Amino acid sequence: MATFGNLTDRLADTFKNLRGKGKLSAADVDGTVREIRRALLDADVALEVVKDFTARVRERALGDEVSKALNPAQQVVQIVNDELVSILGGEARRIQFAKTAPTVIMLAGLQGAGKTTLAGKLGKWLAGQNHTPLLVAADLQRPNAVTQLKVVAEQAGVAIYAPEPGNVGAEDAAPKSFFGGAANPVKVARDGVKFARDKQYDVVIVDTAGRLGVDADLMKQASDIRRAIDPDEVFFVIDAMIGQDAVATAKAFQEGVDFTAVVLTKLDGDARGGAALSVASVTGRPIIFASTGESLDDFEPFYPDRMASRILDLGDILTLIETAQKTFDEEESRKVAEKFMTDSFTLEDFLSQMQQLKNMGSIKNLLGMLPGAKGMRQQLENFDESEITRTEAIIQSMTIGERRQPKVLNGSRRVRIARGSGTTVTEVNALVNRFEQAAKMMKTVAKGGMPQVPGMGPIPGAKFGAPKRVQPKKGSKSGNPAKRAAENAALASGAKPSTGIAGSGFGLGGSAGKAGPSEEELASLQKLLGRG
Repeated sequence: MATFGNLTDRLADTFKNLRGKGKLSAADVDGTVREIRRALLDADVALEVVKDFTARVRERALGDEVSKALNPAQQVVQIVNDELVSILGGEARRIQFAKTAPTVIMLAGLQGAGKTTLAGKLGKWLAGQNHTPLLVAADLQRPNAVTQLKVVAEQAGVAIYAPEPGNVGAEDAAPKSFFGGAANPVKVARDGVKFARDKQYDVVIVDTAGRLGVDADLMKQASDIRRAIDPDEVFFVIDAMIGQDAVATAKAFQEGVDFTAVVLTKLDGDARGGAALSVASVTGRPIIFASTGESLDDFEPFYPDRMASRILDLGDILTLIETAQKTFDEEESRKVAEKFMTDSFTLEDFLSQMQQLKNMGSIKNLLGMLPGAKGMRQQLENFDESEITRTEAIIQSMTIGERRQPKVLNGSRRVRIARGSGTTVTEVNALVNRFEQAAKMMKTVAKGGMPQVPGMGPIPGAKFGAPKRVQPKKGSKSGNPAKRAAENAALASGAKPSTGIAGSGFGLGGSAGKAGPSEEELASLQKLLGRG
């Protein structure tokens, strides 16, 4: 995730200097805290948050908690992780649903923060949780805001209540009503809640107007809407890329609207991420959701502990597992595992698995959830996700028989596939080779063995299935007829033929009392040379 890239790098470099030290002195702790302070300020975290954070870290790092630890450096990392979780809100917050439907959720924030798109994302997420959400278009000020919400609602597959067209003209044009006079967003919001109650919708999401800055008109309108609909939740939608300015904005909205939770948008942007670390601590309101991309599916609940792990480059395995569980079909995965065991895994199965992987979202984001992703950040940035699309095109250009029996792919067939998929024969060959290697590796894994990575030798201590007994070769393999006859005679009599000193290229310098290699050793040598 690009948001915390720089902060993650700075913190990782800071902790690297602590490793290898058996005991941390006060100077070591002070130096570490100083680097953490610089990293947080560079990430645009609010100054008051940085002061409180570093003071708590220093106090704990100088205490018995670190001095008595077996691994002081690791303990400092744990302290920083705990304090990050604390300033991010502590425990994960969830929507407080009303006892009697509908649950009313009001969205508030500055213009451009992404409220309208977020309304669609939240609606789609709630629909996936077996709810029936209704979007209410109460933003009648911004040009074409109502039209945008209609489009978003259609893409998300959720219902919308939009009785007024809103502003379809200039930026400052007053929104007109269908019935004459000025349109009233407060009335639209109130009527939307009543409509949801009558039509049995269990969640109402009210999209309100924003401005380019905090002003009295915005706050009065938002406050009037809040009093009119009495929402169960008020989400303050904030752009994660605005840095320290998020604190001032959040304070103003807290005084004017008194929001209950924060939603971060554009968390995937190339920013320094100070908003995420500042807002929750300054306002005392938890972060409940995070928007991580432009797609309506790029939306996830916010977990402070998981976000802290991402910042410290410790990975986010739990989110990765949850994403995989939602995407991959368990029964299908079991069938694929059986195919690996029986060596019947085909390109059709490969294509199916690849399509399920695509449904999990951005490959870059998924790989970024792995521990130690900092070390391959450059590779992740250069990763071309369109490669998966090209691979799909190659496989789909094959006939069913070719997918099931890749061995029939001769030269002419590969030329036809390359032309049909818009690729080259080299790319087709590379895909087939990768598939064959992957199938062999997965078959080894499925049988409980350890795969041998191409270009690497066997892993010491790894067992590759059942051990094979080496059968010693009978007879001499010498190219000299006289020597071969002598060695065979010696073997027949049970004696070991004398040879030169090991390592001597011509068998010179041997001593009478020096024994030569055993049959097992000779057999092993022959096997090593590829003659066994």
